[in-house]
Amino acid sequence: MLFSAFILGLISSLHCVGMCGPIAMMLPVDHKNEAKKVTQIITYHLGRLTAYSTIGLIFGLLGRGFFLAGMQQRMSIFIGIAMILIALIPEKIFARYNFSKPVYKVISNIKSNLGSQFKKKSYKSLFTIGLLNGFLPCGMVYVALFGAIAMQSAGFGVLYMLLYGLGTIPLMTVVVYVNSLLKLPFRNKIQKAIPYVAVIIGVLFILRGLGLGIPYLSPSNMSLFVQGTPNCH
Repeated sequence: MLFSAFILGLISSLHCVGMCGPIAMMLPVDHKNEAKKVTQIITYHLGRLTAYSTIGLIFGLLGRGFFLAGMQQRMSIFIGIAMILIALIPEKIFARYNFSKPVYKVISNIKSNLGSQFKKKSYKSLFTIGLLNGFLPCGMVYVALFGAIAMQSAGFGVLYMLLYGLGTIPLMTVVVYVNSLLKLPFRNKIQKAIPYVAVIIGVLFILRGLGLGIPYLSPSNMSLFVQGTPNCH
């Protein structure tokens, strides 16, 4: 299922263009020195990958808890259904409820610190911008976190989110060079493709949880990353 993380990242980057594209465009990079500009953009992405890996670790540990409790198959089905619901339910319905209210102050501080970093031009500030950017609330990141939970271990949770982050890099890098990607007609077109991909990945997680005996896709034994039967000699 790890392959789904990179694919989800590629598709999510279409959403990122609209949500985080302005941040990428405002990066304090050196537009006169192309080589330096490339290293600065890479530094920004490293910050984002660090953020994704960190939350992948946290949710991977949570998934490991479900795995040890013998709930991994039911959790995989639940996660698949949740992915599909998030993809199909209109955003305006979610907008009626402020799910981030309990952590509003934390998010507010992140945004405040993020804004202050644009005034600097150091590699440290670029890394910090990427790091804070990665921690900002995002619906597609939430979908990816469901996948991290289903990975059954902290290590694979980190790897899942890392692959997700790598998938977002190509288009988010292009945005720095091509401003036209932020134009409304383009954003409207790509937004329509996102739900279909999220539904497909959700179905894969459901199949995985059903344990239909299909190799790799829906194995009968959910112990995909650890030895299924103890080897006691």
